[in-house]
Amino acid sequence: MRQALAVTIAAWILTCGAVPGEAASRIKDLANVEGVRQNQLIGYGLVVGLNGTGDTINNSPFTRQSLTAMLERLGTNIRGQTLRTQNVAAVMVTSNLPAFSTQGTRIDVTVSALGDAKSLQGGTLLVTPLLAADGNVYAVAQGSLTIGGFEAGGEAAKITKGVPTVGRIANGALIEREIDFALNRLNQVRLALRNADFTTAKRIASAINDFIGAPTAEPLDPSTVQVTVPKQYHDNVVALLTEIEQLQIEPDLAAKVIIDERSGVIVMGRDVRVSTVAVAQGNLTVTISEAPQVSQPAPFANRGRTTVVPRSRVGVQEEGKKLAVVSEGVSLQQLVDGLNALGIGPRDLISILQAIKAAGAIQADIEVM
Repeated sequence: MRQALAVTIAAWILTCGAVPGEAASRIKDLANVEGVRQNQLIGYGLVVGLNGTGDTINNSPFTRQSLTAMLERLGTNIRGQTLRTQNVAAVMVTSNLPAFSTQGTRIDVTVSALGDAKSLQGGTLLVTPLLAADGNVYAVAQGSLTIGGFEAGGEAAKITKGVPTVGRIANGALIEREIDFALNRLNQVRLALRNADFTTAKRIASAINDFIGAPTAEPLDPSTVQVTVPKQYHDNVVALLTEIEQLQIEPDLAAKVIIDERSGVIVMGRDVRVSTVAVAQGNLTVTISEAPQVSQPAPFANRGRTTVVPRSRVGVQEEGKKLAVVSEGVSLQQLVDGLNALGIGPRDLISILQAIKAAGAIQADIEVM
């Protein structure tokens, strides 16, 4: 009894020690199921009911042609007539068709002005077919727009908040066609990693095989893991994916430094390491001051005039600290602390990181956005 109790306690301690750490992530957050994806839809339509903020008909021929064609379909012939309305705007309608969407369900749409309309506030989108890349109509959009901006002004000034030429219609499109995808009939399922990595793909395959108890998962490349559906999950792939996506692994990331020179943003991964290197940074400050003086002729002089004589003072000062040594193999926190100790800003830090990379002393890829 004592021996059995000791074995049970030891197994419980090992189980507690096997709890994933804080760095572990679910497979659901690391990979997508191939074939389970959204499809982009696009359409061209007309928005009516605008309060004089629509397209200028004479400057937007596509709006005039669309309005003429629509009225002809409704039994009104206006060809050859002069149109002066500014209550109509030509728009592009975009949306995303979710995976496994069924006929009759609704999706949101975004409406964007195509011509010179000033605002879409208060407008109503007329029936607009939404097409996919294959040219087929998968949804039809119609409804009243909601915009997040406005424009107001007078003769001398105006104010604009947000973008009044872009609106949104919640549940504004009705799905008319479904995309056939028999998920439960698949014999193999492919997982597409969002960040391609050999080690992460191998860990995902190992976690799935340990859960199933058989070698059903195999990494094909750094971004794809192929899973053969076990017999117990035939015709029930959804149940298999539900179990797999909750498994937790620790993803592995390549050492990389991301630099955005436009905004001065620097992002460094946790595995960034540097070799022993000395860094010095100095700022060159140039000061120019203007103190113009007025020059006047002597009293009762026969000739001369009052002029302004420029006076400029230029000073140059170079400030900087001594060389700072960054030790070999330091961690990310130590590297950041060492660079911050130089008292430099993001712009200078970008130059220093690029110089360290050029010296071959940083073991990471630097990607400049």
